[in-house]
Amino acid sequence: MTSRTPRDSRLRLVPRQPIAAARRAVSTRAARPAPRPPEGTPPPAELARQARAALSGAARLAHWADGAGDGLRAGRDGALPAADVDRAAEALGLPTAQVRADWDRARLAGLIELHGGLARAGWRLRAWDRDDTAALRGWVALFDAWSLALPSPEGAGPAIVGEVVEAVPQLLSLLHLSAGPVRLQALLDMLEQRVAELRTERCEVPYGPRTESADGDPEEAQAPLTALLDWALAALTAVGALVPADGAPAPAPAPGDGDDAREAQLTPLGHWSVWVKLEQICVAAQSPAGNIEQTAAAMLRGCARLTPGPARAEYRAWLAARSVGSAVEELLTVARGEDALLRGLAFEALRAVGAPAEAAVRAAAEEAALRPYVLLWLFEHEGGDPENAPDVLTREESTWLWVDTAAAVADHGESQLLIRHLDSAVQGSVPRLLEEVRAVGHPRTVQVLVALAAAHPDPALAKAVRRAAFQVHTGGV
Repeated sequence: MTSRTPRDSRLRLVPRQPIAAARRAVSTRAARPAPRPPEGTPPPAELARQARAALSGAARLAHWADGAGDGLRAGRDGALPAADVDRAAEALGLPTAQVRADWDRARLAGLIELHGGLARAGWRLRAWDRDDTAALRGWVALFDAWSLALPSPEGAGPAIVGEVVEAVPQLLSLLHLSAGPVRLQALLDMLEQRVAELRTERCEVPYGPRTESADGDPEEAQAPLTALLDWALAALTAVGALVPADGAPAPAPAPGDGDDAREAQLTPLGHWSVWVKLEQICVAAQSPAGNIEQTAAAMLRGCARLTPGPARAEYRAWLAARSVGSAVEELLTVARGEDALLRGLAFEALRAVGAPAEAAVRAAAEEAALRPYVLLWLFEHEGGDPENAPDVLTREESTWLWVDTAAAVADHGESQLLIRHLDSAVQGSVPRLLEEVRAVGHPRTVQVLVALAAAHPDPALAKAVRRAAFQVHTGGV
C-alpha cells in the first residue's frame, strides 16, 4: 500500500563544494601535456630557495609578529603602528625603515594576514620552510604587486601610472623572450608604443606631458615616461624580478639617473614567473571558447563544462591578461546577476585571485545573495579545511545556498543531478527541508521546487514538493 503522506526520507549529510552539484564533470578538449620550462630554468627546489632568500626579512618579521601575541593590530591603512615598529626594530636589530618595508612585503606575500585589523600569521608562513609551492606562490604574490613596492614618482598622475602598470607585462614578456639583457631605450620605445595603444583604444588624444616642448625637443616630452620606466624597473628589482644594475643585491638606480647604456635583465625567478603567466595565456588562447578575450560571464560559461583542474587554468589565464582590480570587479558583477551557476563559478575564479581579492570580496558580505559564497571564500582563504567550510554558515545561509545551487542545477544540469542535490542539504528530512526552504525567501524557490517535483520519482515526495511550491507562490504557510 502506498502512503499518501510525504515520506520522512533521511538525507545524507555530504559536505561538498557548493557548485560541485551544478558542474558536469566532463572535459571538452583533449588533455594537454604538462609544459616544460625553458632550458636553463632552475629546478623548483632552487627557485623556492631563491624565493625564500628574497623574502627572508619579511618571513623573519612575520615570525616575530606571530609570536608577539594577539594584541598586534595594524593601522587603518594596514601599516604597523610606530610603537610596534620600534618593538620589532629592537627585537630584530633592524632600522625602523627596514621593518616597515619588510612588513609591507610580508603582507603582500601572504606571510601576514589582517583580520579585523589584527595581524595573524598567514598559511604560507606555516608552510614556508617545508613547502616549496607555498614559497613560490608567496613570491609570485609579491611580484604581482610590484607597483606597491615603491612610491611612484612625484607629479605622476594616477592615470599615467595606471597606463604604465598595464603596459609592464609586455615589457616583461620582451625581457623573457630576449633571454638576456635589454637596453633601456628599447624598453622605453615599447612603453611609449603600448601607452599610445592604450590611449587609442580609449579614443584619447595626447595631453599634458606627452606633447613636445615649445622648441620641439622630444627629450622633454619623454621625461615623464622615462621617470616612470625607471620607477617600474626599480620596483621590479626591489621585489627580486630583475637583476640589480651592478649585479649586487641592491635596488636599481634611482629614477632620474638617465643613462641610455643601462640594461635590464630578469632574474631566474622573474623568468620562471613570466613563463608561467605566458603559459596560462597560451592555455586559454588554445581553448575552444577563446576565453582569454571573453567577458567574465562568457569565460565562466566556457568553463562550466570543464573539470576543476582545467577550469582553474582557464581562470588564471584570463586573470593574467587583466589588471587584478578590474578582473575582481567584473567577476563580482557577474556574481550579482541572476544566473546561479555563474555566481558559483565566479567565486571559484576569485579563489584563483587569492589575497588581492580579499577586500572586495569581504565588502560583498553585506549582500544577502553573495554572503554564503563570501563566507566560504574567506574561510578557505584564511586556511580553513574545505571539508569544514559549511560549518561557517548559519542554518539560514546554508539553506539559501542550497536553493541557489539547486537553481543552477535546474537551469543547467540534468534531473538526476537535482535529485542527488538533496544529499547536500543540511536538514535531516524532506519535510524539514521544505519548511526551511519556504522560510528562507530565495527568489528562485518556486522554480526550484517545481523542477524538483517534476524530477523526483517518488510520487508522495513529489506531491509534497509541489504543495510547498504552491504555498510559496501564493504566500501561504
